[in-house]
Amino acid sequence: MARLSNADLLELNRRLDDHTPQDLLLWARDVFGSRLAGLSALQESGTVVCHMLHTLKIDIPVLFVDTGVNFQETLDTRERVRNEYGLNVVSLHPELTMAEQTAKYGVLYLTHEGQEQCCQMRKNDPLARTKGQYDAMIGSLRRAEGGRRDACQILSVDVPMNLVRINPLANMTDDQLHAYIKEHNVIVNPLHAQGFTTIGCNRCTTPVLPHEQKRAGRWRHLGSWAPQYCGINPSDRDPTKSPAIDLPPKLIDRIFGRETDFAI
Repeated sequence: MARLSNADLLELNRRLDDHTPQDLLLWARDVFGSRLAGLSALQESGTVVCHMLHTLKIDIPVLFVDTGVNFQETLDTRERVRNEYGLNVVSLHPELTMAEQTAKYGVLYLTHEGQEQCCQMRKNDPLARTKGQYDAMIGSLRRAEGGRRDACQILSVDVPMNLVRINPLANMTDDQLHAYIKEHNVIVNPLHAQGFTTIGCNRCTTPVLPHEQKRAGRWRHLGSWAPQYCGINPSDRDPTKSPAIDLPPKLIDRIFGRETDFAI
């Protein structure tokens, strides 16, 4: 195995920044092959990526963490994406139902510490159980989302999962996103039209007023203690560090286009 860090990816990220999302998705398919998956919460950026996978005929699993307390509109969007785009949407589930978790631990999401534990068990742990199956995972983070994501890179390493995260929409603006949705009639979670700028679990997500930040509706009930992020994305944890993961040397060569035809 060889080590790959965020620092190693700096120059490649600079080179990739002016490529289209479609270019990046095709590059990811060619480099990572069957060891590539998507990850989507089925918000509008996520369904845009799903539409691109569909139109490019990139046959990879798209992982969806079904926390057991998703909005019904989100579950309906999952079924539409699966049926209309023909994608292999794989639902991941927590070990405990919400009723079982509440009986064992109480109502966790009413406190800051409890919310972290709840997100860990219901969102992060189901994804963590896929560790070792993939070398790269496609997400839909965009710098235009602001907050910790305003500097998100196209490529970054995910140490807990030991894989590369790929965000092909990283430099897509809100106007560009909505223009793509309109032009291609992309499936959109209907909650977005009801004032939800970001969509999570039904216990902890509310609509957002026009003057508020995009993520103001996440864990609103926790007030000043609200974390705004669940931690499932590496850039939401600690963007200042440069951790490293272990990948086969030949795969790292393919990522950088060394002695291969995968340069981009």
